[in-house]
Amino acid sequence: MRLARSGSSEAIWLVGAVAVFAVLGIVFGLNLPVQIPAGYARYTAVMILAALDSVLGAIKAWLNGNFENKVFLSGFLVNTLLAGGLTYLGDKLGVELYFAAIVAFGVRIFDNIAVIRRHLL
Repeated sequence: MRLARSGSSEAIWLVGAVAVFAVLGIVFGLNLPVQIPAGYARYTAVMILAALDSVLGAIKAWLNGNFENKVFLSGFLVNTLLAGGLTYLGDKLGVELYFAAIVAFGVRIFDNIAVIRRHLL
């Protein structure tokens, strides 16, 4: 197995921290009786996709050996806020703009997973 890793230990800590918080979020989400209002369901779904895209992009960059904290954190925040903003703008205009974000993030997620899978094989 050939893994090209960047030499920084901060990449490992950051990806590990995201993984731990993701697992904790899933455990709490499945066990706590929290209901997301129907009006916020689109926002939540699109923002989760944006966050997942950023995390998978960070893992791909780490495996390629070019991971940078600033790029990951800025991409995570900008992608999530842009996805929420696009959904909000679409709601105000009466147009389903969140479909554009779903398609874009979906394509990028599958592309990142394919690259990660090739690295691990």
